[in-house]
Amino acid sequence: MKSSAAISFTKAEACGNDFLIIDSAHCGENPSELSRRLCDRHLGAGADGVEWVNVEPDGRVVARLINSDGSEAEISGNGTRCVAAWAIDHRGGTEVRVLTGAGEKKCTLTQKSHHRYELRMEMGAVEILGEKTISTPFGEVKGWVISLGNPHFVQFVNEFPVNWQERAAAVEGHPNFPHRTNVELVKVLGPSRIEFRIFERGAGETQSSGTGSCASAVAAISCADVLSPVQVSAPGGIQIVHWDKGHLLLEGPARLVCRGEFLV
Repeated sequence: MKSSAAISFTKAEACGNDFLIIDSAHCGENPSELSRRLCDRHLGAGADGVEWVNVEPDGRVVARLINSDGSEAEISGNGTRCVAAWAIDHRGGTEVRVLTGAGEKKCTLTQKSHHRYELRMEMGAVEILGEKTISTPFGEVKGWVISLGNPHFVQFVNEFPVNWQERAAAVEGHPNFPHRTNVELVKVLGPSRIEFRIFERGAGETQSSGTGSCASAVAAISCADVLSPVQVSAPGGIQIVHWDKGHLLLEGPARLVCRGEFLV
């Protein structure tokens, strides 16, 4: 028998970036606190964030993202792909339009195998806001400020420092970024290949990031003679970014992991 005080969820991951997908009818009066509880990896279901969703009459999915620390974010590229995979699993079809805090994103299914979905996502506009140098306890840090509807600070490195997480945390919460920022460290591997690490605003180190992959690729194309399409590697896997004449596309997987109930 189902508990009357239970929240049903689907857990999904995209390149190791994991999310709980939950009907927004359950978010209650304090979705930030509830999201923190849900995302706790010891006391909850465990995730980088919660995608609170509802389906509009025209079939579009409204997705509100709350990070594991309870802060709200405009968008996650990987989270949006997870929402699209969830929607296709529920209703079929090959196309999902997801309304995020950074606008509507069209996701198209290109391949499916069991519970793994390959999706192409139209990312919309990207803004390169220029190069910035900031002072941190680790010295001056130079990077490119990029917006995909959410903020990014992209640094190029020859190698990833052993303490890169501490260095990135100092940038993520720097006073120059009053709303905080996602931080990417990028290593160029070849003419169309890069590798990156990400410290996400509101979640810390994660295995990958969709918007982070895009910001890293855009910076590499603009500043490091890298050519589109770009193969972007992270610890959680590989995504492909296409950026040509301002048209930004992201290709990558999303996998439905499990379904369950969180007892409240």
